[in-house]
Amino acid sequence: MEKFQSEKLCPFCRTPLPNDNEEIDRMAKRRIEANDPSAILKMASDLYGEGDYASAFKYYTKAANLGNMEAHHQLGHMYREGK
Repeated sequence: MEKFQSEKLCPFCRTPLPNDNEEIDRMAKRRIEANDPSAILKMASDLYGEGDYASAFKYYTKAANLGNMEAHHQLGHMYREGK
């Protein structure tokens, strides 16, 4: 009897998950280009954590315009903090 080997797949494109950071970055970029609000939110959060508030604001705004409620929430925090 053959054992079932579960391979982890990307929930969006159903391809096998990458093993290196370069491929992870390429997959994230493709999701952003496809206007995936979750991927855009992740990019905004990463930029915010790096202190790049102008770029983070741009990505949060784009995610919010695509209907992501967390992005709306984060934009409110940025306004409140003057960032």
